[in-house]
Amino acid sequence: MIIGTAGHVDHGKTALVRALTGVDTDRLKEEKARGISIDLGFAYMPAPDGGVLGFVDVPGHEKFIHNMLAGAGGIDFVLLVVAADDGIMPQTREHVAIVDLLGVERGVVVLTKIDLAAVERREALKAEIADALAGTALVGLDVVSVSTVSGEGIDALRARLFAEALVATPRPVSKRFRLAVDRSFSLTGVGTVVTGTVLSGAVAVGDHVKVSPSGISARVRSIHAQNRPAERGEAGERCALNLTGDGIDKNAVHRGDVVLDAGLHAPTDRIDATLRLLPSEPTVTQWFPTRLHHAAAEAGARVVLLADRPIAPGAEARVQLVLERPIAAAAGDRFVLRDTSAQRTIGGGRFINLHAPARKRRTLERLKQLDALATTDPNEALIALCECAPYYVDLTAFTRDRALATDHVEHLAVELGLVRIALQNTFAAMSQATWAVLKAGVVSKLTAFHADNPDLPGVGMERLRLQLQPRLPAPLFAAALQNLAQVKDVALDGAWVRLPSHEIRLTAAEEAIWQKVRHLIAGEERFRPPRVRDIAGLTGIGEAKVRHLFKLASRIGKVDEVARDHFFLRSTVAEMADIAADLAAEAPNGFTAAEFRDQLDNGRKVTIQILEFFDRHSVTLRRGDLRRINKHRRYLFRRPDEELSDTSEHGRESSLVGRPDFKSGKGREPVFGGFDSHSLPPISRSKR
Repeated sequence: MIIGTAGHVDHGKTALVRALTGVDTDRLKEEKARGISIDLGFAYMPAPDGGVLGFVDVPGHEKFIHNMLAGAGGIDFVLLVVAADDGIMPQTREHVAIVDLLGVERGVVVLTKIDLAAVERREALKAEIADALAGTALVGLDVVSVSTVSGEGIDALRARLFAEALVATPRPVSKRFRLAVDRSFSLTGVGTVVTGTVLSGAVAVGDHVKVSPSGISARVRSIHAQNRPAERGEAGERCALNLTGDGIDKNAVHRGDVVLDAGLHAPTDRIDATLRLLPSEPTVTQWFPTRLHHAAAEAGARVVLLADRPIAPGAEARVQLVLERPIAAAAGDRFVLRDTSAQRTIGGGRFINLHAPARKRRTLERLKQLDALATTDPNEALIALCECAPYYVDLTAFTRDRALATDHVEHLAVELGLVRIALQNTFAAMSQATWAVLKAGVVSKLTAFHADNPDLPGVGMERLRLQLQPRLPAPLFAAALQNLAQVKDVALDGAWVRLPSHEIRLTAAEEAIWQKVRHLIAGEERFRPPRVRDIAGLTGIGEAKVRHLFKLASRIGKVDEVARDHFFLRSTVAEMADIAADLAAEAPNGFTAAEFRDQLDNGRKVTIQILEFFDRHSVTLRRGDLRRINKHRRYLFRRPDEELSDTSEHGRESSLVGRPDFKSGKGREPVFGGFDSHSLPPISRSKR
């Protein structure tokens, strides 16, 4: 259990900790000279059960409230110190407000310096204390009277703290590791050491961590937990971590940083939150300037109202906090706001959403999302998110922002019966009901499209996405189609989506013409096939009919239109791509058009057209007169009998090239023989 002091300056907080533990927490020379605490002090007290109680002694002077806040964020139990000869003072009330805003509910009021006040005065103070605690989470705290001079009441208070530690609710060890840094220093022969309270999770010697928000990586060389050497530090303990790694020194880690599980590193400077304004404070209006205090961090911030009215004194509302610099935080963390002059505490609350949008903050959709995100139970929050727009949840971000364990993604999805969709670096999830609606919509649109366009292989993926509700982002929609394809609800063919039962076939008449013309673009002439006009002249078939046949064959995947009216067999294009890849392998700096021409035994004009065709699809990358192969696009052209080693990389069953809605990479310019996803499809044969 971590115990923190609170109270007005010179009310005996440090003397009380010294009487309980034997440790003087005033370590700075200036503190000794002035006789007041300026910065945080730390002490430890062994408990009879073998445990250790940690103490955080905070300064009480109004000028050092920012230091008090750096220590108060990690305490479990508060000792509210009130001097019997002074009574309730301004910083007593401010400290009470801060502890209340931070959600600390357990503690005792310690009436110090009782040797300086009469019994009547002490009794009168109890009523004054009760009045100061009214309306806060600390209402009804017991009052314990002590004297650090005579020792009266110290043993009883110590016994009370031991008893409280036995019934303390432990912090969640099951969550991922976070430690709020309040000190960073170097020790000779040891290296960089950081200290702080473990907010969640656990850390062990040898673990690899990150320092956030800077993102510096480090390894934990050794640990002191509750002032004892340990192999492991857990939530609710004060720990000193000896860190090592590139860039790690005492100047690389600062108070306010968070040492955490590497998967939690996602700094933010825009946070949705609930804000409760203190009754003593003036109305908060739009873009109100303030100072944010979270854990041991402090940053300038602006308050963006998410409601139509300013926040009145004593009221609570949802806001967006726009920070001057990023911080490391978790959803559900408490925070405190103070005025920019650092003279008053304004209010505080709890973080809801760590990555809030800069636009459309107050739409009905966003407000419903905030209702769901405000739910503290992760299961209930996840269900609520799946039931409001956009009807899916990024599971990886959801668990990260709440510092949930990595395997919590699996457990949540299985327990709640969610449909999981794998993306490149994350998982998305949606409810069974939403998935059923999406699936029915896909099947319905495809059925209607095939009825109207029997000669087209399917609907372009982007065109289909824009017709459906819910409208998913393109990467998520593509992954959802992969899920549907795996269970044979749809089939994916390049950029096309179709029903598995749908198949394009040439009519008997078209097949007869195809057999008549195919040999003209195959065999020895495959690298220099005749154009449409030449084929028409050689066969006596009308030019328009030949062109239509080749366009149709292109949609089916038999040919590619390399240049206008110049069609190559798909297998020939794959063979030429292999030749280019072989040339590139032999010439790391690139191959020339002449070298490629010689391999094809072709003319320069046709060779250039072929290479420009590859350039358009980024299969070859040209610099000057040299070309290299783009390995990330090589899959677009492969032999029909080749299998992809990993179809999940690109999510396609066959080449995109020549598909009607495949774009060449030059804006919205369509590939020869096709149309892009914003264009109308070719007129189907049923409508000719």
